[in-house]
Amino acid sequence: MESTIQTLAKRLQTHGETIATEEAVKTSIILPFLQAFGYDIFNPGEVIPEFTADAVGKRGEKVDYAVSIEGEIKILIECKALGSELVDKHLSQLFRYFTVTKARFGLLTNGQVYKFYTDLDEPNKLDRKPFFIFDILDHSRSSLSELQKFEKGRFDVEGILRNAERLKYVSAVRTFLAREMDDPSAELVRVIAADVYDGRITGHVREIIAAATKTAFQEIVRDSVRTRLSSALENTSNQESDTNALGNTEEIVTTDEEIEATLLIRGIVRNVIDGNRVSYRDAKSYCAVLVDDNNRKPLARLHFNRKQKYLGLFDNGNEDRVAISDLSDIYDFSERLRAVAKTYV
Repeated sequence: MESTIQTLAKRLQTHGETIATEEAVKTSIILPFLQAFGYDIFNPGEVIPEFTADAVGKRGEKVDYAVSIEGEIKILIECKALGSELVDKHLSQLFRYFTVTKARFGLLTNGQVYKFYTDLDEPNKLDRKPFFIFDILDHSRSSLSELQKFEKGRFDVEGILRNAERLKYVSAVRTFLAREMDDPSAELVRVIAADVYDGRITGHVREIIAAATKTAFQEIVRDSVRTRLSSALENTSNQESDTNALGNTEEIVTTDEEIEATLLIRGIVRNVIDGNRVSYRDAKSYCAVLVDDNNRKPLARLHFNRKQKYLGLFDNGNEDRVAISDLSDIYDFSERLRAVAKTYV
């Protein structure tokens, strides 16, 4: 499945304009997507196109696909054109069919984003909010693991439903925290101020606490990600250190800035190649950002061991050093980094 997802992601990026219509999305993305789950897309008794089930006051209305497992409809799928915003009005058909079939899950998709629904709030009535969202162009290993639970050979309604409630609230809490991190609410600022400030909480104090809260959130996330990246790349770093120890007694220290820059580059190219393929090898004069831990697959070089920092780019074959003053300047070269990454797909 992971291989298929990568193939579909590349197809979306390469042929997005060609497959923009709803019908093109169905044939180019949705059917291969279902096939990757183990469903027989050529068996109209298993993957049923233009599924019809008379709902109250709506006779003959169709939903794009219904997936039948062991003779029972389990999943209803409504497709929209690529790039379409998936909003509540698109749920209408799924909402009606859900009540008149034995389906337990509704899937609303535009080919890139997949929203999964069930009836956690009220039995036999589709929820208005999805319990799980999967984005082909922007997903994690954990979300891929959740997606795989819908495979034909692993499909367990009760197991998915038990996990659905957890996913629903995790998603809701993430949305809440993301909103608070970006723009702390007055309520949150009031709670934090009461704990960290002893004097009278004036408007000026609230402004200071709000700004400090936003900065603290950013630092917590950055430190957490940096720790994870350091752990993920630790083996690579250790191997490089061992190699250097054999032929060079001078210690090589990988700085926080080099680790953070590797993280930034990994994030920039993750829509082109799997971010886990990006690692680093540090040396005396520069830190190499590589694909597949292969010196023959350079993605960038970080020349940070001097007052003026340089980013080495390889989109023209040879290294082109560009001066940067801050790590955020790396984003200015996103397209050039992605161009290099495409050569290693």
